[in-house]
Amino acid sequence: MASSISSCTLCLPALMMLVLDLNTVESVWPLPQKLAISEERYPLSPTHFNFHYGEDQASIMTDCSLLDSAFTRYFPLIFPDLTSGNGVFPSTEEKAFSLVVKMHQKDCDGYPNEGSSERYQLNVSAGQAVLKSETVWGALRGLETFSQLVNQDEDGTYFINKTEIEDFPSFQYRGILLDTSRHYLPLKAILNTLDAMAYTKLNVFHWHIVDDPSFPYQSRTFPDLSSKGAYHPMSHIYTQSDVRRVLTHARLRGIRVIPEFDSPGHTQSWGKGQPNLLTPCYRGSSPSGTFGPINPASALSYTFMSQFLKEVTSVFPDPYFHLGGDEVNFSCWQSNPDVQVFMQKMGFGKDYTKLESFYMENIVNITSNFNKTSIVWQDVFDYHERIPKDTILHIWKGLPADYKAETSRMTKAGHRVLLGAPWYINHIAYGQDWRISYNVQPLNFSGTEEQKKLVIGGEVSMWGEYVDATNLSPRLWPRACAAAERLWSDESQTRSAEAAFPRLQAFRCSLLRRGVRAEPLSPGHCRNEYQGI
Repeated sequence: MASSISSCTLCLPALMMLVLDLNTVESVWPLPQKLAISEERYPLSPTHFNFHYGEDQASIMTDCSLLDSAFTRYFPLIFPDLTSGNGVFPSTEEKAFSLVVKMHQKDCDGYPNEGSSERYQLNVSAGQAVLKSETVWGALRGLETFSQLVNQDEDGTYFINKTEIEDFPSFQYRGILLDTSRHYLPLKAILNTLDAMAYTKLNVFHWHIVDDPSFPYQSRTFPDLSSKGAYHPMSHIYTQSDVRRVLTHARLRGIRVIPEFDSPGHTQSWGKGQPNLLTPCYRGSSPSGTFGPINPASALSYTFMSQFLKEVTSVFPDPYFHLGGDEVNFSCWQSNPDVQVFMQKMGFGKDYTKLESFYMENIVNITSNFNKTSIVWQDVFDYHERIPKDTILHIWKGLPADYKAETSRMTKAGHRVLLGAPWYINHIAYGQDWRISYNVQPLNFSGTEEQKKLVIGGEVSMWGEYVDATNLSPRLWPRACAAAERLWSDESQTRSAEAAFPRLQAFRCSLLRRGVRAEPLSPGHCRNEYQGI
């Protein structure tokens, strides 16, 4: 291509374009940064539609399997009636329509990362749409937008309006956390969630894979962790093959997979398969028979963690790795005589936050040695732990005033921040609680412009105490769509939940048609109701 879209803004040509009221832009979610749609529209036929690369790129893009698979995947999403047998097939007099893709970089073989550009331009005119992007990841986002622009009239004929779009995300990190320890989620439930994430342009799957209740990750190095720590050693585990399938499914949709192995707390399931890892709790001078967090006073703990982290950091290719570090109960450490001796030796006195700091500093340094950037929960910062400046801090606690103040403190200290506190949507309320998520303003805190650049994005959390495969999708969707638009779109154009409501209603219907069990927002109906029952 002749020019880079990263170096200039889209200059809409001087033609009579009707910039539609947002309420009439059906199903476009999240809202593009710049969007102009004309009343002029063109019929589309599944028998006269094709994807192809620009003429100047055809030879070099022949082996871009990632984009080729996207073309195959999006065809039935653009023409859903084709597979159901309900489509209206036009005569052979219908004109052909092509979606032409042009990319600056051929980066089809790698994984998306924190530096991946998702910027794209999409211009729809008579006979063709031209999708320009810097990378394959931007092309994927543009394909999704194109698929949402295709509509059907009352007779079932497909059409698309003349459109010009320039689009890019407001935040680089737009995630969903799934908890697969408190309830095991079948692989299909995870893959279906990744599909829905791609529809909403969410780009990070934070896999909270293990916790106190169960250890479903099947380790090559320490197989007893799952054989003794999972709910069932065969049916309720994620094998190495399962993990690879998740990684591949996510990559093909431009989604990063960031695992979390939380420690030193939240590790009860670890102790079932790894003796001498957890701290023995005492009642007076005798062991009580119960165990607390990982023992930070034992050298064996760090030897094990180093070996285990060496494995999992090689399994998951993303440069980021979540180490947890939250909600450590100090009572067991306080009861253990060996820990007490270690505290005195280290000069920690009775301050057990210093002991947790000692542990986390060691774990972060181990992870850094494996060329990973650590993400930790905010507790690690709150305990004044000495961690590398490039460690990303994940805010999960507090009301708006609390997390805004925390964001201000963290960014002032020079750390990058990930905002999670306002999007714990496993907490449900009657009515349209999505509006609360939609009205979040991630950069509305006291700080300089340089501080605000350190907020890399946010994350929707779906903790699993009361969530399994039976209710995961309806609890996530369309409620997670609110955070998806907040993190992608221009906040100045999307401040009104009331204005967004008709688009979200229409998009929810689109999700149903794509097989996503998205719960209703209000009384009403969809032209194509959910058919999966």
